[in-house]
Amino acid sequence: MNPELKRSVCPYDCPDACGLLVEVVDGQAVKVMGDPEHPFTKGTLCPKMVHYERTVHSPQRLTQPLLRIGEKGTGQYKPISWDEGIQVIVDRWKGIMAQYGAEAILPYSYAGTMGTVQRNCGEGFFHRLGASRLARTICSSSKGYGWASVMGDTLAPHPDEVGKSDFILLWGTNALATNIHLLNKVREAKKRGASIWLIDTYENPTARMVDQVVLVRPGTDGALALGIMHILVREGLIDQAFMDRFVQGFEQLRKEVLPNYPPDKVSQITGIEVKLLEEMAVHYGKSYAPFIVLGSGLCRYGNGAMTVRTITCLPALVGAWGKPGGGLLASISTGMAFHSERVTRNDLLKEPTRVVNMNQLGYALTELSNPPIMGMYVYHANPAVVAPDQTMILKGLRREDLFTVVHERFMTDTARYADIILPATSSLEHADIYRSYGHYGIQKAAAVIPPVGEAKSNWEVFQLLAQAIGFEEDFFQQTTDDLIHQLVDPPTPWLEGVDMAKLHAGRLVELSLPEDYKTTFLTPSGKIELYNPTEAEPLPRYFEPYGDDAPFYLMSAPSLYSLNSSFNERPDLLRKKEAAYLQMNPKDAETKNLLEGQKVIAFNERGEVPFILKLTMTVPQGVVVTEGLFSMETMSRDSTVNALTSQRLTDRAAGSTLYDVKVDVRLWESI
Repeated sequence: MNPELKRSVCPYDCPDACGLLVEVVDGQAVKVMGDPEHPFTKGTLCPKMVHYERTVHSPQRLTQPLLRIGEKGTGQYKPISWDEGIQVIVDRWKGIMAQYGAEAILPYSYAGTMGTVQRNCGEGFFHRLGASRLARTICSSSKGYGWASVMGDTLAPHPDEVGKSDFILLWGTNALATNIHLLNKVREAKKRGASIWLIDTYENPTARMVDQVVLVRPGTDGALALGIMHILVREGLIDQAFMDRFVQGFEQLRKEVLPNYPPDKVSQITGIEVKLLEEMAVHYGKSYAPFIVLGSGLCRYGNGAMTVRTITCLPALVGAWGKPGGGLLASISTGMAFHSERVTRNDLLKEPTRVVNMNQLGYALTELSNPPIMGMYVYHANPAVVAPDQTMILKGLRREDLFTVVHERFMTDTARYADIILPATSSLEHADIYRSYGHYGIQKAAAVIPPVGEAKSNWEVFQLLAQAIGFEEDFFQQTTDDLIHQLVDPPTPWLEGVDMAKLHAGRLVELSLPEDYKTTFLTPSGKIELYNPTEAEPLPRYFEPYGDDAPFYLMSAPSLYSLNSSFNERPDLLRKKEAAYLQMNPKDAETKNLLEGQKVIAFNERGEVPFILKLTMTVPQGVVVTEGLFSMETMSRDSTVNALTSQRLTDRAAGSTLYDVKVDVRLWESI
């Protein structure tokens, strides 16, 4: 049979939502390529997606429902039918609700798929059930809060702006692992003569392509931003005309805050030499159109929202927003393009139910009462590895009285603790519609192959559960295509003017932006709010992160070859990751009498995790780095890096503090 070439979209939690071309033969995906007609990704794929067909048709795929027959965590199951699996779930849930109420059931999901329907369709079901709600804030809620406290609902700059800049600060991002297509814009700017600087806690792989690396002490980026502002004011590098027209609160900031952050003090806080700090600030201030690409890692500290808020103030001082190529890109929000409420169905929530923060799942499963969590439904998420304070989470998942259902493609670490496992489709096996948080494109994707085995999509499973429980609302009778249609028809104001025929044909369409969008500030004052009277702290300031009583900050950074715990099912990518390394500065290793290649334990009050020591000058003293998440079966004990992280929350928006963690390190043999 001749191969067919079909369009799809990368479903993973990445800014780019890449366009895919899938070669299909006899109902199987045999090759996955980048779509050269995609205006942003232009046919390029990351190393993870180049052979996505190996994930879709992996021999490790779950292909039928399973019932636990062994102890939790051992992965011992027997096959059952879908009818039996659905009936067991419904019977157990009815028993839980009769004894404890529906709030004793907790849904847990996040970004295993970024498709708008399949990611969000469970919310309507659990609203109707009356279950506890989940605060999904593990990634970057504090980043969004920090941006909004200065810029409100202002639209983020189009990524093409980066290519027009003459000075680019990659701040707290390993773009080579997390944002490769934006790097194309960075390279365009560099060819035109732009200077590229990287600010991070260690020399991540992106450092190889920049002109200057600035290493900042973890959690002190906000002090760095205030120090830059101090120098800008001192050197007269302020765009006063822009300030007078478009900015609220500069005088308060200048008088009340900036005098407290002279270069010598900021150097002591951040670890950056005064000379380099001065050079960076002057370079930023004298550039015509400086641009900041802001990563998410720096928001995952106890001061994360304030840090982002402070950095977001910088472009205003030099008038960068008023110039082509100037500004700051934190994240692109296009949620207003869809009628999302037609999928999330908040109207089905008859009365407010309690909210459980996903970053505190360990507490919820072991300490929460009135009622306790007695049932959990996990879909497109793997909290046993990804969520903080792994030891507490595993303690909860081991509870024999906790009824856990996991809908998954693979036997993840979370699935090993499930009572029922349901096989899930991959993105090539179901329809959906996607938007990006790295560009302004949206794209619809049809299923390009039949489901593998007995796999079903999220929406199909929620329809089965709704039918078995007896929900009669028309919502649960709709197909996935029906839901996609409802999201975009009639078009929202932002979709007006978009070629809807092109969208429904599976081609990327781009949302339009007003010509003056970069100087249209959607805040209560209509200006950039350096002073925000609605905040408890009306002006930006610096305060220290949590830290721990230990000598080394631990950076659990992204890997080029996995995305959170996704792609650990791929032997080819695991080989490239090699092993769970702990990177350490040679001088720190010398003080601990540790050597390259030794097996070591990183530990703190929450847990202990084994690593192989790798010595490198790319990591500064006082910091250790591990890249990528590994499954427990690839580690030497039942713990991974999140056994070390904390359930503490950020200063605003209840985000995770996954980077705000310190550890000590010792030889494995000394245990």
